[in-house]
Amino acid sequence: MLLTALKRKCEMLGVPALPDALVASIPAQRLWHFRGDALRAAYRISTSRAAPSSVKDSLGTPDGLFSVVEKIGAGAPAGTVFKARVSTGKHFSEFLKDAPGENLITSRILRLQGEEDGRNRGGNVDTYSRFVYIHGTNQEEKLGSPNSHGCILLGNADVIALFDALPDAPAGTPCARLFVSLT
Repeated sequence: MLLTALKRKCEMLGVPALPDALVASIPAQRLWHFRGDALRAAYRISTSRAAPSSVKDSLGTPDGLFSVVEKIGAGAPAGTVFKARVSTGKHFSEFLKDAPGENLITSRILRLQGEEDGRNRGGNVDTYSRFVYIHGTNQEEKLGSPNSHGCILLGNADVIALFDALPDAPAGTPCARLFVSLT
């Protein structure tokens, strides 16, 4: 049903559907990866602790249609921490000594760009400029419950598998579509 919603949203916005489609349900805290109409994988995720929102500084996970426009971290070891989308070269265990409760960006980053003007793209609701990603987490035990600052969190092995399953594309060119649902 959510895959159908993604396809309808693409059609409505005049955005071509891509072979790889991701669908996330905020209430279910799940993400599904489809290639064509075939389900490839399903993942437990964590979305924002705050209410869903596209507004800058809300710390909410935005909803609607997005494109995955950057894949960052190819080849980095699982658990590698990224700061400002650059590998630190260190495992998250090395950071937790100084900040034990910090939720870190680990393993891989799939950078998102909103496709809906005024909803998740442009102005104070721009997903890309808010740096909302799909990424790994050092808090895998909390997956399945809201725990992010707006991003979609996956386990480290899961985000690596998803990253590797998505096709490579030139920077700024979508390699997959994502539909984030409030249902």
